[in-house]
Amino acid sequence: MHILLTPLQLQTLLSYTAEMGAKLTLSKTGHIRPYLKKSEAFKRYGRKNVEHWIGLGLITPRKDGNHSASWRIDRMELEAVSKSRQAMHYL
Repeated sequence: MHILLTPLQLQTLLSYTAEMGAKLTLSKTGHIRPYLKKSEAFKRYGRKNVEHWIGLGLITPRKDGNHSASWRIDRMELEAVSKSRQAMHYL
């Protein structure tokens, strides 16, 4: 199967790839946190989107402790789902 991309589509995909690579590197080196609180994820990606992605099993929230501990979500999981959604919409 051959997929033909226009130069603009290829440029967009490469841009998304470079952005994801930069965020992964920053996360691994400790310059940005590898996890976001659930409330931060809601603000950045929209509550409806995040809850939908959790419902589909695309991202996995993790709880730090018991009772009142906050939920956290892996930054790269969120970015991967968000960027793939943007790419599908764009292409």
